[in-house]
Amino acid sequence: MTQPLYAIGDIHGQHSELLRVLQLIEADGGVDAEIVFIGDYTDRGPASAAVLDTLIAGQAAGKPWTCLKGNHDRMFSWFMRDYPMHDAHLMVELYWLHPRLGGEATLASYGVEAKLTDRQLAVHAKAREAVPQAHLDFLNGLPLCHETDAYFFAHAGIRPGVPLAEQTEHDLLWIRKEFHIDTRLHPKLVVHGHTPVKQATHYGNRINIDVGAGYGQPLAAIVLEGPDCWSLTDKGRVPLRP
Repeated sequence: MTQPLYAIGDIHGQHSELLRVLQLIEADGGVDAEIVFIGDYTDRGPASAAVLDTLIAGQAAGKPWTCLKGNHDRMFSWFMRDYPMHDAHLMVELYWLHPRLGGEATLASYGVEAKLTDRQLAVHAKAREAVPQAHLDFLNGLPLCHETDAYFFAHAGIRPGVPLAEQTEHDLLWIRKEFHIDTRLHPKLVVHGHTPVKQATHYGNRINIDVGAGYGQPLAAIVLEGPDCWSLTDKGRVPLRP
């Protein structure tokens, strides 16, 4: 019998939502289930530090949790380097501490205030004192993708036509349009987040599980068993079909 595999979408600092969907998984019978977290644990929401604490504690307890890296997780870890590093993929007007990206909310969860008029180096110095090394080690060690026989998990998706083993870090963390508009079957069914949709959606060649938790919407969790897929709700499993 195929063991269920669960996947959880972009969390974005919503710790209460993370606890809620973990309870849904437990109620579904997944007490010690394999779970793939699709990335973006930080930013925008109020409790990024608590989210990381929960994920780190789960892995330390031996839970079979695979936590992938999201673009927001990388932005956080890059800011926390000895000298802050900026993601040049962003528009000129944006930077990690900009309210639109939510880095200031992440630092607030560690007790660090970042006002728009502050010098970034001053904020960086406070952040280096406040953010635990265990959180930085976790962020820096996150893998970019995860594979099973049938599924390929990545935060943003893949570049169509490129072998899975040759995908770049940039595309795995940032790709959107080229991936979304391609309707061809990929080598494996791709499970991703990164681009918010109203509900977990199966497109035939990919499943998007980012449902906008970073903007106050409920967090998504899905169940995969062989070729079958369900959204996990407080009323149980709901079939998720193309």
